[in-house]
Amino acid sequence: QLQLVESGGGLVQPGGSLRLSCAASGVSLRTYNIGWFRQAPGKERERVSCISSTDGRTYYANSVKGRFTISRDNAKDTVYLQMTSLKPEDTAVYYCTADKFPNYYCSRPQYWGQGTQVTVSS
Repeated sequence: QLQLVESGGGLVQPGGSLRLSCAASGVSLRTYNIGWFRQAPGKERERVSCISSTDGRTYYANSVKGRFTISRDNAKDTVYLQMTSLKPEDTAVYYCTADKFPNYYCSRPQYWGQGTQVTVSS
């Protein structure tokens, strides 16, 4: 059973940056597509970003394109979401996901982490 653990959330001022990390216990992430979703209070869950397990292709929601960057560090078996130019509307719980479905850009997650809170506020 794959267990995902997110870290790196916190409180940041508008315009600031945070880096979220996603790691797994006992199982390598290398063969999984890894995604990041977020959910703000009263809003629908949104797929934010994805990185493919095969060729490293990435996906970004329009709302974060140009500001967020997803990457893998295979040596550390960790996936990162670097978030810059953060806005108050980025405030949400961010979840790491994993799946093995090709060509769906993480839209069919099989495993979820417990989430990490990101709050963008002055």
